[in-house]
Amino acid sequence: MKAIVDTAVWSLALRRGAPEKHQSVVSELGRLIADSQVVMLGPIRQELLSGMRDKKQFERLRTHLRAFPDLPLEAADYEMAADFFNICRAKGVQGSNTDFLICAAAVRRKLMVYTTDQDFTSYRRYTGVNLHG
Repeated sequence: MKAIVDTAVWSLALRRGAPEKHQSVVSELGRLIADSQVVMLGPIRQELLSGMRDKKQFERLRTHLRAFPDLPLEAADYEMAADFFNICRAKGVQGSNTDFLICAAAVRRKLMVYTTDQDFTSYRRYTGVNLHG
């Protein structure tokens, strides 16, 4: 099943000298890429590129990420994300707009989310988002 790969996973994979403890996460991302199961969202692409200080690194990463076309987002995705935000907030669960947009895009398209961000475990309880692994 295809998965939206969250910024946290990409960051581990792109980090130089990633710690051994994250090797399984990076290996699984490699498997998803090899199997053409990776789904990219524009806001995740923006988060990844926003962390680049060096222009050459920015250009190199932008070129690599272009291999993953963005999943088109629709008004219904943003509306569902806002609904998820409100539902979770009412239950005492805080999250970012981007996180809830990821959840909405995944739920609407029956995709999984591949992340190491434990907040998604809390979101799952109230949004029904499926997590990879």
